[in-house]
Amino acid sequence: MAEITTTAYTDDVPPGSLITRDGQMQWAGLLLGPGTPYEIDRGGLSGWEDLPEYDASDADHPTAHGAWPGARYARPRRIGGTVWTVPPQDDSVSSLAVTRALRQALLLDDEERWLAVRLHGETLAVRARVSQRVLAADRTYTTQGVSRASVQWYATDPRRYSVAEQTALTGAPQPESGLTWPLTWPLYWGQAASTGDVNADNDGSAPTHPVLVFTGPCTNPTVTDRTSALRLRYEIGLAAGDELVVDTAAGTVTLNGTASRRHTAAADSSPEELFAFAPGRAQLAFRPDTHGAGAQLTVRWRTAEW
Repeated sequence: MAEITTTAYTDDVPPGSLITRDGQMQWAGLLLGPGTPYEIDRGGLSGWEDLPEYDASDADHPTAHGAWPGARYARPRRIGGTVWTVPPQDDSVSSLAVTRALRQALLLDDEERWLAVRLHGETLAVRARVSQRVLAADRTYTTQGVSRASVQWYATDPRRYSVAEQTALTGAPQPESGLTWPLTWPLYWGQAASTGDVNADNDGSAPTHPVLVFTGPCTNPTVTDRTSALRLRYEIGLAAGDELVVDTAAGTVTLNGTASRRHTAAADSSPEELFAFAPGRAQLAFRPDTHGAGAQLTVRWRTAEW
């Protein structure tokens, strides 16, 4: 039976948390598609599986054919579709209630929310805002309560992300215990409690920006991605329990959730916005200058797709 979900329609709930079957999509707290009063037109969504438009920094050869290839940066993604409001035949939900819920969800707002779509068992999501909403108030709606809504979303980050956030962590590197006397053959050097190394797999087709959390006690926390050779290093001392959170997508560095510490970046530290995991495996090495028990690096990321 079709029903309107009970969550507030403007709530930025976890992406895909309301989706239960293929063909459904979730905008903020509103579920659309099969099993709901909102049927998606058979034309589907435009702009969802397309490569986004991009800007290129190619430079034309002044005295030869062609150009030197430069970097290409994707522009924001536009996603559009048509939704039909079809109230349940048992009158459990009125036509007005269905329309009002859609109005409340498709509002003009500055804040981006999750737009998630499930196709063939895969749920991907983008952060977006509503850029257009056209609700037809025609004779069909007046007499039958069935209306057509044309909707367009605008995602400033064109990448589509997996709904499951992945996490990996490692402690600071610890020395091996060494040989035990008297010596016996074969020699056993012991095993380090922590190597300070951790891998992060991006199984998608687009680079993804992680969130890095350095936990004290340690000084000058440093992480190097051996795959890309990029490094983040901060000249700061962290006491036990202190957390330095680096959001590489937003370019922010925050101590204990309040104070900005981006100015502590060392001269040889890469810009935060460039520290991204390309498709494949990132090999991270956590190497603070000094550390105590409890020092660790936590990495959070989502697989990203174009």
